[in-house]
Amino acid sequence: MTSEVIIDVGQKEISIALLEDKKVVEYQKEPREASFSVGNIYLAKVKKLMPGLNACFVDVGYERDAFLHYLDLGNQFNSFAKYLKQVRSDRKRLYPITKASRLPNTEKEGSVQHVLTPGQEVLVQIVKEPISTKGPRLTAELSLAGRYLVLIPFDDKVSVSSKIKSSAERARLKQLIRSITPKNFGVIVRTVAEGKRVAELDAEMKVLLKRWDELITKVQKAQQLPQLVFEEKGRAVAMMRDLFNPTYENIYINDDEICTAIKHYVSLIAPEKAGIVKKYDGKVPIFDAFDVTKQLKSGFGKTVNYKHGAYLIIEHTEAMHVVDVNSGTRTKKENGQEQNALEANLGAADELARQLRLRDMGGIIVVDFIDMNLAEDRQLLYERMCENMKNDRARHNILPLSKFGLMQITRQRVRPAVDINVEEECPTCFGSGKIKASILFTDQLERKIDNLVNKIGIRKFYLHVHPYVAAYINQGFISLKRKWQIKYGIGVRIVPSQKLAMLQYEFYDSERHFIDMKEENDNH
Repeated sequence: MTSEVIIDVGQKEISIALLEDKKVVEYQKEPREASFSVGNIYLAKVKKLMPGLNACFVDVGYERDAFLHYLDLGNQFNSFAKYLKQVRSDRKRLYPITKASRLPNTEKEGSVQHVLTPGQEVLVQIVKEPISTKGPRLTAELSLAGRYLVLIPFDDKVSVSSKIKSSAERARLKQLIRSITPKNFGVIVRTVAEGKRVAELDAEMKVLLKRWDELITKVQKAQQLPQLVFEEKGRAVAMMRDLFNPTYENIYINDDEICTAIKHYVSLIAPEKAGIVKKYDGKVPIFDAFDVTKQLKSGFGKTVNYKHGAYLIIEHTEAMHVVDVNSGTRTKKENGQEQNALEANLGAADELARQLRLRDMGGIIVVDFIDMNLAEDRQLLYERMCENMKNDRARHNILPLSKFGLMQITRQRVRPAVDINVEEECPTCFGSGKIKASILFTDQLERKIDNLVNKIGIRKFYLHVHPYVAAYINQGFISLKRKWQIKYGIGVRIVPSQKLAMLQYEFYDSERHFIDMKEENDNH
């Protein structure tokens, strides 16, 4: 299986697509100025105690207060709270964590009002982004994640991933990590650390400890609360940390700055793979060049087609996601309805596993498969679904088919499900239902070019249009594009873009910065 990562860096957002055998299996999109990402750490104040819930609300600067449950304070909260006071009390000299004293663990059955008070300063980390009407979910058990190790302040244990089965390797890693871990820190050794040399693990430990020093220095000097004291790396780099594996063949990026950042990161964790990070310089948009746009348009929406005319209907509700499997126009097999149903269901299991990762669907997912009479067929379907979900990084649980033919899946939810509305509002009529005659579209474009050249003074630019319109503009010995170049003395490049609707257009300057030339009254 070949794996590639395609990163599309726009002015306002970054989109990341993971391709396996040229098929999009994961997709994430995030505004460039996005905050409240999972992993961010804040110095904040307790706003309100909720004894009935045994929890409190904390102000981290979001419109809705964040939620912190007593059980998420962690065993070492008393020690952390005391150390935080020591750090905040002396703004000149930083009190090192290695000298901090340990207090008794918090009680498992304790109560939030015995540990916290309104207005108290706390160090908290986001574990779940704001979803729907809920604010962020917090923990006071801080962790700094690296590629091989996770550093946990005020812990004293070294834990090794349960996926590392070899007892000799587990013992080696535990002994090694204990020898390089300072006092008052604990470590979780991640699966990818298996077989790694001392030098690699020690180098990452130093990086994580440096991050902790920077974080606690910000805590010491913070004036106004809430204060962001540790920010997860940019979405692209953070995803590389969690996703990266040696099987990647290429990572393509259309932005110099982010390309350099990812190349630097990959060279740190896998120097021999630094060459797979490549800058994309093609003329067509990067997602169009790798067939990502088309796959996203066909992969999202209520109805998703897969093999031989069968299709899924996916409904997103507040409480759960519901999926219905339909055989559609499949031709019936000679050996009957049972075989037909099995094939449609197995195909649905393949596509559904991809859709869960692609849309990042979490919570409860209920799937209504086509009814099958044979118990061995139902078991085969369950095993196929489990096998397909092995590559899914999110924690999940799959139950066998119920007697009603329903499969229940739970999947970890840490951020809102990705949903792309593939039924776009018409960009040329803005929902009014009336547009100018299509034949006049190129006249409208020419007016925009005239305005751009003669009023704004931009003489070199890119014009993105639908591929069919681009073909029309470029056709002929003396094409429309050539006529514009002669008439206005300009350097115009026509770029076919699959993300645009038929009569939609976008202008970009020579540095690829978007120029807003749209007016809603264009059509009236």
